[in-house]
Amino acid sequence: MTDIALELVLLLFVAAFLAGFIDSIAGGGGLIAIPALLLAGLPPLETLGTAKLQALFGSGSAAYAYGRKGHVRVRTVLPMSCLSLVGAVLGASLATILPLEILKGALPLLLIFIAIYFGLKPDPGGVHRRRRIAFSVFGATVIPAIAFYDGLFGPGAGSFFMLAFVALAGFDMLKATAHTKVVNFASNIGGLLVFVLHGAVLWKIGLVMGLGQILGALAGSRLAMRGGARVIRPLLVLTSIAMALNLLRDSSNPLFGWLGFA
Repeated sequence: MTDIALELVLLLFVAAFLAGFIDSIAGGGGLIAIPALLLAGLPPLETLGTAKLQALFGSGSAAYAYGRKGHVRVRTVLPMSCLSLVGAVLGASLATILPLEILKGALPLLLIFIAIYFGLKPDPGGVHRRRRIAFSVFGATVIPAIAFYDGLFGPGAGSFFMLAFVALAGFDMLKATAHTKVVNFASNIGGLLVFVLHGAVLWKIGLVMGLGQILGALAGSRLAMRGGARVIRPLLVLTSIAMALNLLRDSSNPLFGWLGFA
């Protein structure tokens, strides 16, 4: 697919804006971007590759902002970022060799699973801070494992990084957020490199959505409403599940008949 209607591009821009807005407040922006791309008719692999490109803008700008304010310890995050990049390369490489039928059938189910996770997940600020494993082990195992998932699929990876930094590495919220953005930026780069090599990135769509991501993140970060995340999270969950179910109703989906939609 090389051409896409202007109206559809504008709708994807709006979806990316919402994804960036939601991600900056409650996390999980990928639950909006990926189903939007699938519903626009992009094949699964191109969906993952293009979603990775637009996500790069959000994580990159956030990582830069935290680094500029001095919240990122380079010596701490650089080795983890390298391993995050490698983990994402491996995950994205697996995505490129999975049969199309598996990708098309699995993506909506994964979206529903991650949406339910977001509905039930604890607030990282309420998780007990404690270093439970050696920091070197944490950086060498947990970070690349989450990055592998990010390269393979993606939505929720930032939340997984955040919870891991707080619950396993003992970081406070500000430090966890800052370092999450950096390692997530690295995993986005790793995944994108693989998808680019396989020609699975639609650049025009990804760049337009990237602009939407930046604008949405700026708007979301300025939202000074107490309890904003409590309102947005259930809306995110319901919207993403509805979009995923709509994808499962597609007669070309391998699970269409099995789930009783036929």
